[in-house]
Amino acid sequence: MSTVNPQPLWQPTAERIAEARITRFQAWATEHHGAPADGGYAALHRWSVEELETFWKAVTEWFDVRFTTPYKRVLGDRSMPGAQWFPGATLNYAEHALRAADSRADEPALLHVDETHDPRPVTWADLRRQVGSLAAELRALGVRPGDRVSGYLPNIPEAVVALLATAAVGGVWTSCAPDFGARSVLDRFQQVEPVVLFTVDGYRYGGKEHDRREIVAELRRELPTLRAVVHIPLLGTDAPDGALEWSALTAADTAPVFEQVPFDHPLWVLYSSGTTGLPKAIVQSQGGILVEHLKQLGLHCDLGPEDRFFWYTSTGWMMWNFLVSGLLTGTTVVLYDGSPGHPDTGAQWRIAERTGATLYGTSAAYVMACRKAGVHPSRDHDLSAVKCVATTGSPLPPDGFRWLHDEVRHDLWIASVSGGTDVCSCFAGAVPTLPVHIGELQAPCLGTDLQSWDPSGKPLTDEVGELVVTNPMPSMPIHFWNDPDGSRYHDSYFDTYPGVWRHGDWITLTSRGSVVIHGRSDSTLNRQGVRMGSADIYEAVERLPEIKESLVVGIEQPDGGYWMPLFVHLAPGATLDDDLTDRIRRTIRTQLSHRHVPDEIIEVPGIPHTLTGKRIEVPVKRLLQGTPLEKAVNPGSIDNLDLLAHYQELARTRP
Repeated sequence: MSTVNPQPLWQPTAERIAEARITRFQAWATEHHGAPADGGYAALHRWSVEELETFWKAVTEWFDVRFTTPYKRVLGDRSMPGAQWFPGATLNYAEHALRAADSRADEPALLHVDETHDPRPVTWADLRRQVGSLAAELRALGVRPGDRVSGYLPNIPEAVVALLATAAVGGVWTSCAPDFGARSVLDRFQQVEPVVLFTVDGYRYGGKEHDRREIVAELRRELPTLRAVVHIPLLGTDAPDGALEWSALTAADTAPVFEQVPFDHPLWVLYSSGTTGLPKAIVQSQGGILVEHLKQLGLHCDLGPEDRFFWYTSTGWMMWNFLVSGLLTGTTVVLYDGSPGHPDTGAQWRIAERTGATLYGTSAAYVMACRKAGVHPSRDHDLSAVKCVATTGSPLPPDGFRWLHDEVRHDLWIASVSGGTDVCSCFAGAVPTLPVHIGELQAPCLGTDLQSWDPSGKPLTDEVGELVVTNPMPSMPIHFWNDPDGSRYHDSYFDTYPGVWRHGDWITLTSRGSVVIHGRSDSTLNRQGVRMGSADIYEAVERLPEIKESLVVGIEQPDGGYWMPLFVHLAPGATLDDDLTDRIRRTIRTQLSHRHVPDEIIEVPGIPHTLTGKRIEVPVKRLLQGTPLEKAVNPGSIDNLDLLAHYQELARTRP
């Protein structure tokens, strides 16, 4: 356990601590709201959860949130689910996202990068003008507050304009990336019944063009609620019959009109991965996202007008919505549309260099791929502007921390963060004033009473337990779409501990206040009563150069036994012989424990993932337990359905 090694990998300098926005916020909150002056971040965090209403009032004042109608109180009802934030208040998310246009009209709001890696700016003035023009056209098309507007779009400026214009009119935005197939998109969009669809004719990825016109035609046929389809000719094709041209809708010089909506008015719909059924349609509010993202980006990520914010993501992942919210802090947002590894594994570092990114976010998997590929970021690129490299998607293994420290810069702030689509934010992660310890997230986030609980609801320290949040967060869902009695929402998070959010991750809260993520608790390995996280096994096994990727599941047997196979996808040229099998077992036993050693090691042609890149442990477990494929997994949510046939066959033939 990493708590036995208290020496930090990185420690912020006194100057850096003094300059951090969170330090200035604490001093201001001390003067105006009674926050503790001493005790650093730990004291501020304790105050933020014990004085929850005062903390969030302070956040809205510090960031100058513009309420056109004042709120009656900060928290009308704090019960979960169903907490009522800022009742009576009205505001508009898009209005706040475009505020920097007033003072920095000619500076870049967006930097768009494709696979040529040449950044193209969109100024604040032009972004505001396009949003104003498109918002007026949406109103002319009859889009009213509460109507859903959908995007089948890559990570391009047009997607940001469409989101902000939708929010400006009080519509509800929802998007999918164009690498999603028709069934995956329809599983999502059919639930919310959009009235407008923004589409591209195709996209470029890995040096190739991918035509999506047939899929767009299918979406139009299968979404009968559509009143308009807007064509964005990314590949240069003409608009299909009946579609509107993007250029015509965004040509006017029109100041945006911002619909003032209630604090809890829906802003967007995000979707769970949907591996075992229709994706959950998660609805978050304009006000809740606004204040949560101001806190997360402005205080935890330390972003401001001088920064450039790059996170590798697609419009089908919550991190895209989080990235767009960088505009709230006046930050220049970097949009990359393309393969993360084109023309080579080091592509993202090249983009960080060319855009002058100060905060660069990526996946833990990409960091480990760079390590395995022998990429040398600081040797090959000028990364002097990068202050922070953040990772999410899965826990960053200790070797990932060491590699970033050694290969990027010794004084690099490494922020491994963890949250979820469910809150479109982080429960724990970046704190610019705290040290970084290998394999650990720095701390729980402000306003988030993050705890680790045992099955009886007892808080744990330095022990593995369930990730729970015991107080409401503004960005928690206001509801799920098509869940009229709230039962699906309740059962997703509040079934285990009534009134307390259980997220479904195993975590350790260390005695020094940091957090370790061990993997999903709903696919937990439990041998001889000892709970183990799959992430610990992946971190150990995937250090071996022969292992490209792995997947482990634990399956309760009818006779009371327990079968724990480890599936390995080998690197090219590697062979799963006795020597490699022994080394895998020895590595796991030495680095973890004998309990972690799998019962079998099985070579597979690949590891299946969700469309957002997460390993699908639970559906594989269900297949191996004999569940039919169509009941074990939602086919539209998987990146390579053919891979599941291998696991299904194994279940059929295994004695």
